[in-house]
Amino acid sequence: MSGWLVASVGMVGDGTYFGWDGFTIQSGNLIVIVVMIILFVLALVLPFPGGKRRK
Repeated sequence: MSGWLVASVGMVGDGTYFGWDGFTIQSGNLIVIVVMIILFVLALVLPFPGGKRRK
């Protein structure tokens, strides 16, 4: 049953890849990584709601 799944995945078109020396990444993965880094930085910078009222 997994044979048709592998065959259908193989039909998907090639993506756009970016490469620097020995490092290659697909554009979709690069976008996900950049968004995750932005969310991580925002989580560090933005204060918790109600954090200043706590004693």
